Amino acid sequence: MKNKEQEIYIQRFDAYSRILHILIITSFLSLALTGMIIKFSGYPTFQFISDLLGGYEVTGFIHRAAAFVTFGYFFLHIYYLIRKLVNKDMDPKYFYSGENSLVPNKNDFKEFVQTMKWFLGVGPRPRYGRWTYWEKFDYFAVFWGVAVIGLSGLILWFPEFFTNLGLPGWFINVSTIIHSDEALLATGFIFTVHFFNTHFRPDKFPMDPVIFTGCVPLEEFKEDRPREYERLINTGTLEERIVNPPSSALLKVAKIFGFTAFTIGLMIIVLIIYTMIFVYQ
Repeated sequence: MKNKEQEIYIQRFDAYSRILHILIITSFLSLALTGMIIKFSGYPTFQFISDLLGGYEVTGFIHRAAAFVTFGYFFLHIYYLIRKLVNKDMDPKYFYSGENSLVPNKNDFKEFVQTMKWFLGVGPRPRYGRWTYWEKFDYFAVFWGVAVIGLSGLILWFPEFFTNLGLPGWFINVSTIIHSDEALLATGFIFTVHFFNTHFRPDKFPMDPVIFTGCVPLEEFKEDRPREYERLINTGTLEERIVNPPSSALLKVAKIFGFTAFTIGLMIIVLIIYTMIFVYQ
């Protein structure tokens, strides 16, 4: 077997993006757990978890602190994109077309159909490029979440401020419903669909550490992203993406952090399913 140090590694995510994703993970887990505690506050299981965290006053503080982090990484990412445009590190077309674009296109729908056939064993594995259709969906889901869940959460956080701006009182009740149910939907999606796409696939199970290490072995890269690999070869830019292998310490930390987050997410979804089926009426 090849030693890790002998393998060639290709960078997929820079350090800035990886740090932002760690902020996303920690803030989302905090929001999901504390949010479900608040939503199902009348049920013993969630009351017990709240007591473990120090009570509902502490739970509410954690929830608002995680919301602050959420807005923080959102605007840091916007700054990241603007900086790349200003410094001309990125072509403006990146936003809406080409292999580097995160905007969905016709090819994504085609790859979705091909993926379903592949899952059923009636077709070959799609030749994925820089971004897959599920990665694009996850990316824009963050924008949707910050806009809908974030804005409704701000209204609930500062109701007097928003009503003084002219919002009717009944809008607070509407915001409560939107914030609660949309957050439940987002939590269910992340801990089922996102976990499956990222970690439960046979070739990645039990965890894909690339978002923590930022790089993958060249052979894995060629198999996972054949279209991007060919593009880098054709443009002569493959060597620019070659990086040093991740250290053993980094891999260990990534696995500990990743599996901890992974376990918490699965526990939350199990608690939600249990409450919705056997308790929540």
